[in-house]
Amino acid sequence: MLKKIGLFIVIIIAVFLILLYWSLSSTDKAFKTVEIIGIDNIKTVDFRALDSVLLAASTLYEAGEIKRLMQGEQYREAWETPIKVPVLFLDSLKGGVEILKQGGGKQTQSLRLKSEKGVEYTIRSINKDPKALIPDFAKTLGLENIIVDGISAQHPYGAVLAAELAKHASVLSTHPKIVFVPKQKALGKHNKKYGNRLFLLEYETNSDENWTDLKNVTEIIATDDLQKLKLEFGKTIAIDTAALIRARLFDLLIGDWDRHAKQWGWIIQKRNGNYSAIPIPGDRDNAFFNTEGIIPTLLSNENIVPELRPFTKEINYMPGLVYPFDRYFLYHIPEVLFVKEAEILQQRLTDKVLNDALKVWPKEISELDGKAIIEKIKTRREALIEYAKAFKKIIDKKGTLKEPLKGSKTLNLPDYLIRCFECE
Repeated sequence: MLKKIGLFIVIIIAVFLILLYWSLSSTDKAFKTVEIIGIDNIKTVDFRALDSVLLAASTLYEAGEIKRLMQGEQYREAWETPIKVPVLFLDSLKGGVEILKQGGGKQTQSLRLKSEKGVEYTIRSINKDPKALIPDFAKTLGLENIIVDGISAQHPYGAVLAAELAKHASVLSTHPKIVFVPKQKALGKHNKKYGNRLFLLEYETNSDENWTDLKNVTEIIATDDLQKLKLEFGKTIAIDTAALIRARLFDLLIGDWDRHAKQWGWIIQKRNGNYSAIPIPGDRDNAFFNTEGIIPTLLSNENIVPELRPFTKEINYMPGLVYPFDRYFLYHIPEVLFVKEAEILQQRLTDKVLNDALKVWPKEISELDGKAIIEKIKTRREALIEYAKAFKKIIDKKGTLKEPLKGSKTLNLPDYLIRCFECE
């Protein structure tokens, strides 16, 4: 009897091992990583058989010694370093998504997506096309290449690191993830423009469905819709001032200089019969913006392009970082609240938190740029209280707006709401 039981156990173990081996070998055959070199084999790969690919964001920014001297090293190596990226098919993303519309700014191409549960997402191109920004005089002088090359100052994966740091700073983010979108049936007419490219997949800053962890959320809206809501609800809707100050000081820490009104969403949360608008920063393309070389250094001079602030260890021109957005929402806020939020960020973003955050990047990218970026953040963090005071002082000096906030010109707003959200 014991022999039969022993034999039975042996058979069971043998069957288990065979099934395990079959399962693993089948998985290896169905899902593997393939290296894609340029465009040589990208048209022949069966992406349905892959779980990920190995490729670089772009080789457009390769440069010789003279070009690097004149136009800077920037993040060229990060752009041209291959990394492992998951493959994304729209028909399997979140149970399948539909394309709502094309979007993006003057540089970025994007598609807005909606899941069957009503949650909205966006895929935003990592590589940029700044040709629409090139002025006629630059074309006449043959300077197009210099302007296009300026994209190398943007870190291709900066938004991902910014989101990881934001999590520890208690600043909301759109949770961007790096994905490769191959050509596929679900893209339809968009295949030519969007197929076989790297994207950031992230939540939309404008959505009827709540994708955050917050409770009692009625909707997620854009800034101009927030102004309309103010007209409707008046004093019963207010900005979460602490969250907005924290988010703007966080922008200073990560060197994100491009923070105009259209790059913000707002979570509308019901609280005791009133409504609070909680800010969601979006579009982190310019986090850790690194201007090097003779030409970029000249362009970022405070007297030429004052808002183009380089990510250095010290903030050298604070007025360039104060936007009409800040004057509109934060003019009436006392300095003590800016100092308080600066202290909170200093406490939360410890050395360990900053160093550990680099794990969100592929190892190859972290080894290239991680140490330099984190050291700059640490230096800025130590001076953050002084920066917070200077930021507030410049807001006060510039005063409230005299014209509508960008994006709200057609709303026919009353005078108080044109100048300031809370200044009735």
